[in-house]
Amino acid sequence: MSNGKKERYEDSHLYKVRHSTAHIMASAVLERFPNAKIAIGPAIDTGFYYDFDLPRALTPEDLKEIEARMRKLIKEHIPFEKKVITAEEGKQIFKDQPYKLELIEDLEKGQFDEHGNPVDEKPELSIYSSGNFIDLCRGPHVADTMEINPSAIKLLNVAGAYWRGDEKRPMLQRIYGTAWENPDDLKAYLDLLEEAKKRDHRKLGKELELFSSVEEVGSGLILWHPNGAKTRKIIEDYWRDEHEKADYDFVYTPHIGKAQLWETSGHLGFYKENMYSPIDIEGQEYYIKPMNCPFHVHIYKSRIRSYRELPVRFAEMGTVYRYERSGVLHGLLRVRGFTQDDAHHFCSPEQMPDEIDFVLNFCLDMLRAFGFVNFSAYLSTMPEKAVGDPERWKDAEAALEASLKRAGIAYEIDEGGGAFYGPKIDLKIKDALQREWQLSTIQFDFNLPDKFDLTYIGEDGEAHRPYMIHRALLGSLERFFGVLIEHYAGAFPVWLMPVQAMIIPIADRHIPYADEVYKKLRAAGLRVKLDDRSERMNAKIRDAEKQKIPYMLIIGDQEMENQQVSLRLRSGENPGVQSLEDFLSRAKQDIAAKI
Repeated sequence: MSNGKKERYEDSHLYKVRHSTAHIMASAVLERFPNAKIAIGPAIDTGFYYDFDLPRALTPEDLKEIEARMRKLIKEHIPFEKKVITAEEGKQIFKDQPYKLELIEDLEKGQFDEHGNPVDEKPELSIYSSGNFIDLCRGPHVADTMEINPSAIKLLNVAGAYWRGDEKRPMLQRIYGTAWENPDDLKAYLDLLEEAKKRDHRKLGKELELFSSVEEVGSGLILWHPNGAKTRKIIEDYWRDEHEKADYDFVYTPHIGKAQLWETSGHLGFYKENMYSPIDIEGQEYYIKPMNCPFHVHIYKSRIRSYRELPVRFAEMGTVYRYERSGVLHGLLRVRGFTQDDAHHFCSPEQMPDEIDFVLNFCLDMLRAFGFVNFSAYLSTMPEKAVGDPERWKDAEAALEASLKRAGIAYEIDEGGGAFYGPKIDLKIKDALQREWQLSTIQFDFNLPDKFDLTYIGEDGEAHRPYMIHRALLGSLERFFGVLIEHYAGAFPVWLMPVQAMIIPIADRHIPYADEVYKKLRAAGLRVKLDDRSERMNAKIRDAEKQKIPYMLIIGDQEMENQQVSLRLRSGENPGVQSLEDFLSRAKQDIAAKI
């Protein structure tokens, strides 16, 4: 277990290698296309990218040539040199680069950094030069290209990307690449990419008829097909059952709220760029909700609360809407409308440590039920700008950290990384490919109880301020389902499968008995289908395997005569002929064990 400070990726040598390789790639592109217009080129979690405005579409042959030019440049041992400049100097240096000029103008205003990201303070204006290439950049970079291993870089693909993620702006060509410390790490990553392609939830979502997103409906808005909707219902039913056992109260809240609500909560002040434009209703401004919190607060506030009824736990599958630029939308993982499995806890200060233990263990137990067993966490502490008494912050941070220790979860401290209204735990899982996904968040809030004047009557008969804890467990159903698809490559455990068994009669004369089996399995609670098409048995089996159906029950003359079924598993195993009762016993055991 670690309780050290969170190591910033931006401070690592690998980040510097990748950021520097992005510059080398841009230099190679300019050698290939001297009149190219360059945009931004950051390092990202697994490599780097750079956006270009080019005279024509790039081809795979172009990528090969650019990569060869990059290796040649790397071997020239080119140093990276930083220089702080004025805005006027920058405009002269980049006079032929319109995208850089726009960034410089924003930098002058102190609104954005050199990658177009919003900033709180006016950043320093600096450039990095490497050979003949100059870029608007604050770094960091390696000292010299000799620190980049030319055998450990690879250009991956080209994608379209709107300038600054705005579909009304020019479409640029984004070249993605990756860089590692050594060729072995590169190979391992490329192998991982190949496996990830097979598991891509967008590909499997279409093949298994789980979900879709179509332009006619709107980007980032998900259509759940019958198969996906069935698994979603199973997830929701289990979620509700477990919450009921844990003494949560379910609530439902509207999809819109008055502007005044969001002004009081602070969302219009701190979150407006992620909210959609207001709706005019009888002269009053309403906003589509980006979060459920203010509604739960008003349910708590609807009457006087006593210390005897604390903790109060409200839970909701609440659909929210947040503005995301089209350039960042990604299947189920980044959407504009999603259902958040939200909960808000209201407790006394004395109850806080136990309530944190309860929330954390509840999250872990729920995630384990879906097959996730490897956990890590970040504990984010008080930032420079924060609301609330510093002593309450210390108490909350101590409670969060103590709970992580009791749960035995590896964690790192993200010093100053908390929200302005409270510290938090971000809980992460590892999937089958050892990729990390953040799902659960446990967030203290010192802001909303004050903003909405929340109280409870204590044992002393006086009004006291409750503590408030936000909790998202699965994160959102959409994102969680996307992670689930990729974790299992679409072959969900039996309890989550939309169709658990396919009955396959070999010939038409076997259909009456197959129909009897179908009715018995349905009556026993299994989700089952009967494939009575006039197709060959092998074709039916192949189709069922493609749909990743766990059990295929083959029925021929022998099975019909002896009132049995021949079992075949999606893994290719053939347990063989057995009674219907034996099959049902096996299926029920698998379902109960969640395998």
